[in-house]
Amino acid sequence: MAKERNDLLDRLVYFALRLVAMALHCFPVNLNLKTAKLIGDIMYAVDRRHRERALGNLRRSFPNMSERQRRVLARRSMQHLVMLGIEVLFTTRLIRLETYAHYCELVNMQDAMLDPDRGLIMLTGHYGNWEILGYVLATFGFETTSIARPLDNPYVNDWVMGVRERQGQRIIDKKGATTEVTDLLEQGKAVGFIADQNAGPKGMFVDFFGRQASTYKSIGLLAMQYKTPVVIGYARRIKDRFQFKVGVQEIIQPADWADQPDPLRYITQRYTHAIEQMVGDDPGQYLWVHRRWKTRPKGEEPEAFD
Repeated sequence: MAKERNDLLDRLVYFALRLVAMALHCFPVNLNLKTAKLIGDIMYAVDRRHRERALGNLRRSFPNMSERQRRVLARRSMQHLVMLGIEVLFTTRLIRLETYAHYCELVNMQDAMLDPDRGLIMLTGHYGNWEILGYVLATFGFETTSIARPLDNPYVNDWVMGVRERQGQRIIDKKGATTEVTDLLEQGKAVGFIADQNAGPKGMFVDFFGRQASTYKSIGLLAMQYKTPVVIGYARRIKDRFQFKVGVQEIIQPADWADQPDPLRYITQRYTHAIEQMVGDDPGQYLWVHRRWKTRPKGEEPEAFD
């Protein structure tokens, strides 16, 4: 059963966040991002649990990397998490059709991805500014629907969802989203997922940074059922400023898996590998504190720091 929430506390938290947002908008975004990095440094210093989880994930993902370099990446990962929060607050103010080119460098954005009449499954990971991807596409008039878990605080959730949907991007709750997703794909629409989340014991285990990671089967199954291309994209920060490379890492076409002996595994492993490749270009922008490898294959002991 869901824990009963304190409505007064939720309202106070929401009110406090709105005050913080108002104060932040009194300063340039890049100055706020410098402050965010300082907050990330403080989090790294005082939040031992998440620091050790990030370092544990980095040790297992980069066994040949020096411990000093892992600590640099873990600190940067926490900095970038706080920076993401600042960027969400400024996105609607700064990213518009007439201004996006000042902030976003488009890379590898093939015509197939921007065809509004063709169904697509669009994927990304907890990397860079994953929130801005759908927003930028919506700014171009490319309708997307993203699947997300709502925030626990309903007032904060409505506010953040309003920011996400300001340019036309739709966000639907991941619980009970199956029917709506299938309807959208049948209509030739685009749906988006964050595809690097732990899928639990019922997920498919595929390789991710040299370790087996439980991954959702639903993405591959939908692609196979509707013969829909799978597009893996990213929004990577440039020089820790409110500037991004927004691009396509890879496109998996239906013809690619047609002759595979196990199409579902092929699709799942290939998009997971594409996410690994984009993270490898700048590992400090990945969310190393999240529990990607929480579920282990049968008979394997849970990993430390999870």
